[in-house]
Amino acid sequence: MSEQEDCLGKVFIVGAGPGAEDLITVRGLRALRAADVVLYDALVGSKLLEEFPMHAERIYIGKRCGKHSVNQEEINRTIISKAREGKTVLRLKGGDPLIFGRGGEEALACAEAGIEFEIIPGVSAALGAASYAGIPLTHRGTSSSVAFVTAHGERSGSSPDLRWIGAAGNVDTLVIFMGAAWLSEIRIALLEAGLPGTKPVAAVSNATCGNQTMVLATLETIHIEVSKAGLSAPMIIIVGDVAHLSEKLNWFDRQREAAALTLCS
Repeated sequence: MSEQEDCLGKVFIVGAGPGAEDLITVRGLRALRAADVVLYDALVGSKLLEEFPMHAERIYIGKRCGKHSVNQEEINRTIISKAREGKTVLRLKGGDPLIFGRGGEEALACAEAGIEFEIIPGVSAALGAASYAGIPLTHRGTSSSVAFVTAHGERSGSSPDLRWIGAAGNVDTLVIFMGAAWLSEIRIALLEAGLPGTKPVAAVSNATCGNQTMVLATLETIHIEVSKAGLSAPMIIIVGDVAHLSEKLNWFDRQREAAALTLCS
């Protein structure tokens, strides 16, 4: 190993989870507390910022669908530059780094630059939204398959990327990331692909956070109900018969309602 390689730092690409600060993994939190530099995005829970080391340099990326304050190439360059200074660099990403999080691109940048890196998984927004809404993505007798898709793909611009729409009828549960801006277009495409208008659909905004809001409707009416409720991104959309189980299993809303009643009594 050359002297230059010996002086290189290490990069940790860490999933912060879907929003609630206590859903980060123990390993991810340990890495965070040891970091010299933390690059974090807009979907990282605000309370988690309290866990950043006092000495650590904080670099806010502000990355969110349609509102990227720093482009991916610049993020990659910053990660590599800080690691070449011999620092422990932690890239903290909402959800899981490798599920529509572009963590693979950052890991590739490290690999190509000869920088040591480690990827620490996080609770995906899909799993967080489903769990906190009381929706089992798979359920015996109802759903034996699930697909994660995004409406914001490489081809996205003024319209959604729906290259996956043809496969929608071949899975029991469909979880759609980054679809809030194109909900009407998505529902029309799903109906045209053969899904019935009565298919249950849940939309979960700000999953796992104190201001989580969920709407349960059908494919025919979901856009209307989401508009009525004023839901916005970040949003996870769950399409499938399992969505109706939320009526019985939505523990999070019941817990909040009970807490509110206790305060009022």
